Amino acid sequence: MKALRSILPAAAILAAASLTSPLVATNGMNMEGYGPVATALGGASFAYDNGTAAVINNPATLSLMPDQARLDLALGVLGPDITATSTTGIGADSSSTAFFMPAFGYARRSGDLVYGFGVFGQGGMGCEYDANSWRGLGFGLVNRTEVSVGRAILPLAWKINDRLHLAASADFIWAGMDLKMAMSGAQFFDLVNPMSQQFGRASGTIIQGFNGMMATLPAGTGVDYAYFNFSNGSDFTGAARGYGYAGKIGLLYEVSPRVSLGLTYHSRSALGDLTTSNAALSFQLNIPGMGPMAQTLTGDMRVNNFEWPAMLGAGLAYRPNDRWLLVADVREIFWKDVMQDFSMTFTANGNAANGPFANQVMDATLFQNWENQFVLQLGAAYQVNGTFTLRVGGNFSSDPIPDKFLNCLFPATIERHLTAGFGWKLNERSTVDVSVTRGFKVEKINGYGIGVSHAQTNAQVMYSYRF
Repeated sequence: MKALRSILPAAAILAAASLTSPLVATNGMNMEGYGPVATALGGASFAYDNGTAAVINNPATLSLMPDQARLDLALGVLGPDITATSTTGIGADSSSTAFFMPAFGYARRSGDLVYGFGVFGQGGMGCEYDANSWRGLGFGLVNRTEVSVGRAILPLAWKINDRLHLAASADFIWAGMDLKMAMSGAQFFDLVNPMSQQFGRASGTIIQGFNGMMATLPAGTGVDYAYFNFSNGSDFTGAARGYGYAGKIGLLYEVSPRVSLGLTYHSRSALGDLTTSNAALSFQLNIPGMGPMAQTLTGDMRVNNFEWPAMLGAGLAYRPNDRWLLVADVREIFWKDVMQDFSMTFTANGNAANGPFANQVMDATLFQNWENQFVLQLGAAYQVNGTFTLRVGGNFSSDPIPDKFLNCLFPATIERHLTAGFGWKLNERSTVDVSVTRGFKVEKINGYGIGVSHAQTNAQVMYSYRF
């Protein structure tokens, strides 16, 4: 118990941090796996004991826990490699190349029930392009995104009989977002012009006032750029934030001592809007005879109806003998229900600096039209001896994002992963598990003719203590 008391304060710190860590995920905005045991096996996790990561995988597998209680402390390192290439062939590399993701889980058995608590990073996406790259449009504009979603989870698993296990969880969800997005004049006018709107739309009293102002300016006046900006620059919190809830149910059926089947459903989140009162909307006009004229409006930004999708998954675990474990999962992630649009509402505050735009509103929507995503996860584990286990796997998915609407600020296109790792038993109470994954490069060209390249290398390490 002395060791446990020394571990719990650190666990609390990791739990708090994991709610606010930005992520760059690779099954759409989901991670390719949760917990290093499952991740090393291609992310497959629905039908065997993979520790307290069960709370974000299939909570029914908690019921397989052989010990009275278990504490897991984990740290992930995410290494995205993202490049955006202009229509003229100029590349811009994202400088966001390393993110750290803590996680924490605790579970305790009481007869046929297992309960506990876990905090995990669910997923997200993001990158950053230097102001002097082509993404700065020649005006020194930093382009940056960070989307992060975390969960604090309360699970309850019930062993119905020797074969059937049922479980459910209640999830508290936190989401954060930073956005620094520069749009060329042509891209902005696509949103504003009702005769165009191929990639999105913009409306509201700010747009009405903008169009009226443009009508009074000399012929040939153009827009150099529009710039959306809500970002606090923190590595741990997004400027726009929202809170909500979701839930999971899970089932595990042990067909025989060597074969088990798992089934789980994760509900769609109830997050609502992400909001910030520290946002800015800038644009620059190029007026004949006068030159550039820039204006920045300050106010509130609301990201409308940001939600995490539902997921349905099934898994199989097979032990041909005492040394081998073979696992396979399939899952359908219902992105189509939540990622049709990326919608924002900007409300300029009443400050005099906002001039005639004070208290005016703009609604801006970028079309997304994501499809549902099918994911296949395969893995094999071999127990070399009583203390060492090797794991390997693969993760294969469809790309949910239509090429036309792929945004180089929101890359989430990886389709194939190779995964590997090991488990090391330190003593009867303690183990260390490690996973490494490689997400192979995917190159796409979007509707603007911009190339987007995304590859990723991730690693996780976990210390587990049983008591």
